[in-house]
Amino acid sequence: MNVKPILQTWGRVLTGRVPTLSIEITRECPLRCPGCYAYEDNHLGNAGLRSLSDFKGDELVRRVLEVVDENDPLHLSIVGGDPLVRYRELEILVPQLVTRGIHVQVVTSAFRPIPETWASLPNMTVTVSIDGLQADHDLRRKPATYEKILKNIVGQHVTVHCTITSAMVKRTGYLGEFLDFWTPNPAVKKVWMSIFTPQRGANPVECLSPTERTEVVRNLLELRKMYPKLDMPEGLVKEFLAPPSSPEKCVFARTTKTISADMKTVVKPCQFGGNPDCSQCGCIASMGLAAIGNYKLAGSLTAGDIFWASAAVGEAMQRAKNKFTGTREPRAPVNVLNVIE
Repeated sequence: MNVKPILQTWGRVLTGRVPTLSIEITRECPLRCPGCYAYEDNHLGNAGLRSLSDFKGDELVRRVLEVVDENDPLHLSIVGGDPLVRYRELEILVPQLVTRGIHVQVVTSAFRPIPETWASLPNMTVTVSIDGLQADHDLRRKPATYEKILKNIVGQHVTVHCTITSAMVKRTGYLGEFLDFWTPNPAVKKVWMSIFTPQRGANPVECLSPTERTEVVRNLLELRKMYPKLDMPEGLVKEFLAPPSSPEKCVFARTTKTISADMKTVVKPCQFGGNPDCSQCGCIASMGLAAIGNYKLAGSLTAGDIFWASAAVGEAMQRAKNKFTGTREPRAPVNVLNVIE
């Protein structure tokens, strides 16, 4: 494990700063995927993403840069909606963000071509969401079909991200077939897998049963040995069996601030919004940071010990600052999967 970036990231927490920022850059998306958390009615508490105003053109570029300057993150995830709805603005934004030393991740369905210049940018990740094998994916994610994705990622170095649903695990060998298809593709640098996370009280068909979750973990532990591009360390995979019990106990939720399309609404309690069922969380970022937290640095000292101590000090400093200035600031809530090596 590369420890230096972890300490750098959590050093931000010590001073009450935000290490990781996520921006829902647009409320628009050409897809209507079942189970998409961004378009749940309670994503923003009492409303969904489409209820907000959003921006285009120079105004969007200006407002994103203002948010980034205000929060000064180490890592920025650009999500939506689908960010490539605003591809013209991103062609201006992304190079500027990268030159500021920020690691930029754009999460997209790849329904349109990814700008060619992104392939050569340092500290740049394009994550393409793919919902299973072609027959299932194309049904759920039109117009971002396999045919379009394969065409639109040529020449890139993308990370494929698949959210595992109950339907997938009911077919023996499904995840292996998925990896058989995508890992030989030269445009695919790595593959990540999450498990579908429901809202509390909901019981969508995508949810895994406890038995299915256990089987998925067993399967992933074997598959990661067979497919080097499956970038999921053993410790991360095992965290799926014991997700953080609440947003307050989740390092990812505590260190990532998500701002929605109006550039001012903060998505709480984590990127899922609404009222996520943490007992069934399958977020790869959450599991990755939980695994980092359990990593032993020296003796019994873990990286998590440093984080929670830093968080306590950072929050105390922030309270003191607010009291002194008479202002009230929202709690600064890291997608650091890239440091788990």
